[in-house]
Amino acid sequence: MATVTFDKATRIYPGSTKPAVDALEIDIADGEFLVLVGPSGCGKSTSLRMLAGLEDVNGGAIRIGDRDVTHLPPKDRDIAMVFQNYALYPHMTVADNMGFALKIAGVNKAEIRQKVEEAAKILDLTEYLDRKPKALSGGQRQRVAMGRAIVREPQVFLMDEPLSNLDAKLRVSTRTQIASLQRRLGITTVYVTHDQVEALTMGDRVAVLKDGLLQQVDTPRNMYDKPANLFVAGFIGSPAMNLVEVPIADGGVKFGNSVVPVQRDALSATSDKTVTVGVRPEHFDVAGADTDKGLAVTVNVVEELGSDAFVYGTAQVGGEAKDIVVRVGGREVPEKGSQLHVVPRAGETHVFSTSTGARLSD
Repeated sequence: MATVTFDKATRIYPGSTKPAVDALEIDIADGEFLVLVGPSGCGKSTSLRMLAGLEDVNGGAIRIGDRDVTHLPPKDRDIAMVFQNYALYPHMTVADNMGFALKIAGVNKAEIRQKVEEAAKILDLTEYLDRKPKALSGGQRQRVAMGRAIVREPQVFLMDEPLSNLDAKLRVSTRTQIASLQRRLGITTVYVTHDQVEALTMGDRVAVLKDGLLQQVDTPRNMYDKPANLFVAGFIGSPAMNLVEVPIADGGVKFGNSVVPVQRDALSATSDKTVTVGVRPEHFDVAGADTDKGLAVTVNVVEELGSDAFVYGTAQVGGEAKDIVVRVGGREVPEKGSQLHVVPRAGETHVFSTSTGARLSD
């Protein structure tokens, strides 16, 4: 097993002046499951391919353990990759697909069979070893691709959106399998996804990228509770955090008809007249119908989930219509077209600089 270090690693594609990955700095611990997440084109797959040796590194370095692998070919890096399309050989059986890399490496047949059978047992594939990939479901093919990586016993697993071809229900069960399998094997894993729910549920730590720049790397809980800037705040969490630009008032910020107290340090750290306040949907209190406290939200759509519900509404903020999402209890669902008054819960607000987007509150 090994640590992985991105040391100001940069990739600039030929013909482009703007780096696809710009001075990426991440230290990944031995045995850690790190998830790279971000929107399309943010540089997450490029970062993974740089680590795999499939993309050139134009600046900085990449290390696996104590070895500088920046310019080593992929075969010398002791990594195993699981691709989005699984990349299985259609003419080979499951067993042959899983053992192919070992066969190329000159491992004897008995040892290959033993390793393949061990991996198949872990992945519940034993009864499929003599089948061809076309006779398998998408989830089973995905497990074969995982098995091929496992038998190699690499220092690092690299996974590039391995669940994106599966249906929603299978994705949920398979991500649990992958996370528990990784913990059991203890192999350092770098996993790429655009799905932030996947990132939060699987990773020991999550790294958020935007336009080739690392925005924040932290545990899922810290990232949810303390996003480093407006981008991370709006990206992490489902539904997304409500972000509202509000004027600074005595004792806090003016939120609709109420003044919401926020940390004094946060407000003194900016020279702007306004700040952007972030409130998670579950951190609004619904005021009574006969009050004019807080922000008046007109209910457009209600998404009922049984135990609770999400209210998607519109509020007038600074003369503009602003979309607001509020989580309410499943037994107190408002009528469509009605009006709610909502107030952010004290101590559950996030304050960001409107001009720079940086976090101001602790």
